[in-house]
Amino acid sequence: MNSPLMENPPASQDSIEALQTALQESPLPKQLPLIQTLIGTGEVGYPVLMDFLGNGALPTVAMGRAYQHLYSVTDEGVQQFLVDRFPNGILPLSPDCQGNYAKLQTLLASQDFESADRLTLQHLCELTSPEAVKRKWLYFTEVAQLPTVDLQTLDQLWQIYSEGKFGFAQQRQLWLSVGRNWERLWPKIGWKKANTWTRYPGEFIWNLSAPLGHLPLSNQLRGVR
Repeated sequence: MNSPLMENPPASQDSIEALQTALQESPLPKQLPLIQTLIGTGEVGYPVLMDFLGNGALPTVAMGRAYQHLYSVTDEGVQQFLVDRFPNGILPLSPDCQGNYAKLQTLLASQDFESADRLTLQHLCELTSPEAVKRKWLYFTEVAQLPTVDLQTLDQLWQIYSEGKFGFAQQRQLWLSVGRNWERLWPKIGWKKANTWTRYPGEFIWNLSAPLGHLPLSNQLRGVR
């Protein structure tokens, strides 16, 4: 009878190498399922995921998922790799940004989407005016004055760490897909159901099972001055 110690490690190694090759050669839509498969392999998948992150490419949603998984494990070697290579997350933050989004990147990496949503609103208010910070919401008319590079950075952070499900760009795409009809958009992104507004925060979905475009919330935008 074979002992567990007699299991065939080369076959397992061959599978890992095949996954690594597929990950390197596949287009982005196919990379996410491969990342999930590698996550399921446990510790033997760590080197492949670290190599995938360390290839110098621009951050993608697949890289964001790989980073999220590695960020959650307790392996000392993995954590040292992340500290050395990505001390503030995988998205380099532009020096042209008016805000500091390091904490937001940490929250999104740990999939604490509810806290990340609150911090995003805080950042939007801070980018607007001291009055907006005090009232904790924005007027529609104030959105146009928000710095473009900051909005792009906030959107990228949400996209990268949500497998592309969340972010302002995703919400805009959905809005355009329904002919810029707000009443059709709200139920599509889960902000309204049967003519009843989704109640904050308990009725919103703070994980990746949420509808496309569900987060971040902009329901704190108010009318015009």
